[in-house]
Amino acid sequence: MVRVKPFEAIRPPRNLVTEVAAPPYDVLNSAEAKAMAGEKSLLHITKPEIDFEPIAGEHEQRTYDKAVENFRLWKERGWLVCDPKPCYYVYAQTMDGRTQYGIVLCAHSDDYRNGLIKKHELTRKDKEDDRMIHVRIQNANIEPVFFAFKDNAELNAIVAKTASGPSEYKFTDENGFGHEFWVIDDDALIARISELFTTQVEAFYVADGHHRTAAAARVGEEKRADNPAHTGNEEYNYFMAVCFPESQLKIIDYNRVVKDLNGFTPEGLLKALEEDFALAPAESPEPKGLHNFSMYLGGRWYSLTAKPGRYDDADPIGVLDVTILSNLVLDRLLGIKDLRTDKRIDFVGGIRGLGELERRVDSGEMAVAFALYPVSMKQLTDIADTGNIMPPKTTWFEPKLRSGLAIHSLD
Repeated sequence: MVRVKPFEAIRPPRNLVTEVAAPPYDVLNSAEAKAMAGEKSLLHITKPEIDFEPIAGEHEQRTYDKAVENFRLWKERGWLVCDPKPCYYVYAQTMDGRTQYGIVLCAHSDDYRNGLIKKHELTRKDKEDDRMIHVRIQNANIEPVFFAFKDNAELNAIVAKTASGPSEYKFTDENGFGHEFWVIDDDALIARISELFTTQVEAFYVADGHHRTAAAARVGEEKRADNPAHTGNEEYNYFMAVCFPESQLKIIDYNRVVKDLNGFTPEGLLKALEEDFALAPAESPEPKGLHNFSMYLGGRWYSLTAKPGRYDDADPIGVLDVTILSNLVLDRLLGIKDLRTDKRIDFVGGIRGLGELERRVDSGEMAVAFALYPVSMKQLTDIADTGNIMPPKTTWFEPKLRSGLAIHSLD
């Protein structure tokens, strides 16, 4: 079972939450962050390069120093305030009429090392290292990671009862997504939540934040190595996560655009695709279901349905549409062997809509686009449970967690 604890969140006063809270560090580029950031925005802490003119490099020492200075100033000015006692928190997000309710808590880094926090993606060391620096210099988890867990009826009931009462924060962001936040400070309820997780929840699944999770665990390892009196209960062993019941989460599509046709003419590519796919003009651009793809080529949408025998339904990786597309189209026909490093391919989150695929092809920037049917939470958990790894850029979760609603100090 997983190991969790409440924590004393550092967070904005109620009247400042909309000024402090911000999108995650990796959603905006530096120029976008500079344009969005108001005086009190957390972006000055998570993307401190924006405080320089011109914008500084993200990995410069002065940028890291500015992050530390800003975090200190935000606390000194009362824009971020530490709660007086360890609490759990409930965080609700609403998008397109659907609401998901997560519990904000601290997970234990040992669970990541021991496989109780399960991943479905590989991480890149350079990105881990960058996130490690931010955790190390701030001695805090400034932004949470996003976990899923198998539904637990009593935990769901506790969350529902909490959410029926008055909230600490309630606001709508620039995308029209709703955010609401409650504090659980009742000692008996805190103890019960801890007991339920540590006796009934077998695992967490990393939904979003693989690099932040790995970085937090590595910082914990550093600190335990430096502490000869280490017990495993120190605050640095824990990192902040928002944990959602699996049934409430929805993965949206993560699509692909390719710069060229690898020597094919459009007509030649269509003919080559017929070997492995049933090909027809698409009645609508949305894929109809698993193993059906939509392709935008030459100003038209096509429907591609993988033929039987071209994939293995018994293989949790081989059955994924991202695998089928990679093997039969991107690799075999378009010559893209490594999705992580090939500069001829780009990825477009479904939140941008299929019109974004059309725009990038019609502009001449890209030659062809592929829209995929989203994977399911069951596929994700099955892959994580079997120790497998999904291909790159398979899952896109929306809405993103808002940063700044809670910060966890490692002291």
